[in-house]
Amino acid sequence: MDRSASYLWVKRSLYVALSVFVLFLHLLPLDAKPDRLPFPDVLIALTYAWVLRRPEYVPILMIAIVMFTADLLLQRPPGLLAALVVLGAAYLHSAAVGMKDTGFVSEWTTVGAVITVVFVLNRLILAILSVQQATLGPVVAQVVLTIAIYPVMVLFSQSAFGVRRKSVADSTMPRVRS
Repeated sequence: MDRSASYLWVKRSLYVALSVFVLFLHLLPLDAKPDRLPFPDVLIALTYAWVLRRPEYVPILMIAIVMFTADLLLQRPPGLLAALVVLGAAYLHSAAVGMKDTGFVSEWTTVGAVITVVFVLNRLILAILSVQQATLGPVVAQVVLTIAIYPVMVLFSQSAFGVRRKSVADSTMPRVRS
């Protein structure tokens, strides 16, 4: 078996485990006060950080399954936010090649724009379908907090789990077979 293939599946499993952990934290009844600030969508920030660093760790189908599960567990309209996050991840995946030479601020701006578009489209589609939604204030706060948490997710992914962009040495290194 190829070591790089098993390493790839370890990282994919790690993404799923982190996603399950984030969903578990969302479902815990930590604070019952309705007037608190909304929780940032850590799952979206984590997904986009991994997509821009190592897209092979988070294939689109895996993102779709994780986000659809999140929709079901968090009692959101099933599939809508999942589809929008998948579209955002696909865009970032295609843009990742061109963003390797740009700085982090440019990356953060791009991710912030994608997160904003995802939330605006979600809200717009729900409004068209006449689905009852939260007021605009908490949604805007959640978007801002999600964009603000993105650098923390990047730092956490790089330092704790070694999810870094491929270097030139990584891409030219031959695969080790055992």
